[in-house]
Amino acid sequence: MRIFRRPSTGEEFIGWFGVVVILLAYALASFDIIASTGILYQILNIAGAIGIVIISIKRHAYQPEVLNIIWAMIGVVALINTLFFSK
Repeated sequence: MRIFRRPSTGEEFIGWFGVVVILLAYALASFDIIASTGILYQILNIAGAIGIVIISIKRHAYQPEVLNIIWAMIGVVALINTLFFSK
């Protein structure tokens, strides 16, 4: 039987930060406060996904870890596209 260390308060904060930031990005875009193709939206999604990846690694929760690694990668590609290839 493996015994896992409980995440620290800081790690828990990072995980909850990730959840809040992704939900904030979604809400702001859904209510047309920010554009879903804008830089702020992509940065919020990337930051949130990284926060969830960190806590998922600590908790050995692989499904949200994989989901948010992909989520962050999509955000990075979209951000690069917005910064360098948009008209």
